[in-house]
Amino acid sequence: MWSFIAKAALAGVMIAAIAEIGRRLPATAAIVASLPLVSVLGMIFLWHARPDAENMAIHAQATFWYVLPSLPMFLLIPVLLRSGTNFWIALLAGCALTVVLYLGMSAIGPRLGLKL
Repeated sequence: MWSFIAKAALAGVMIAAIAEIGRRLPATAAIVASLPLVSVLGMIFLWHARPDAENMAIHAQATFWYVLPSLPMFLLIPVLLRSGTNFWIALLAGCALTVVLYLGMSAIGPRLGLKL
């Protein structure tokens, strides 16, 4: 239980740090947010729980393929915001696009031989 709480606290600190940096330096916060910190920490925690090289390789490769469908969200949101769309609507649209693309990746990826 304490391990879970520590992991959750670490994730919360990372998000809070990005938000604080973003208030003053939006581009710097974007760099920090784009770092694969969550993925790296997740791999460390997964390795600690189950030190299995093949399991880790599958996890890392699947993470790569699932990052790709999330990227268009970061193009759609600024386009919508600059066109006058409400922030919450733009964010919802970006998240909806990502879900649709994730579902597409989940359906198409295995047909292309990807281990997802």
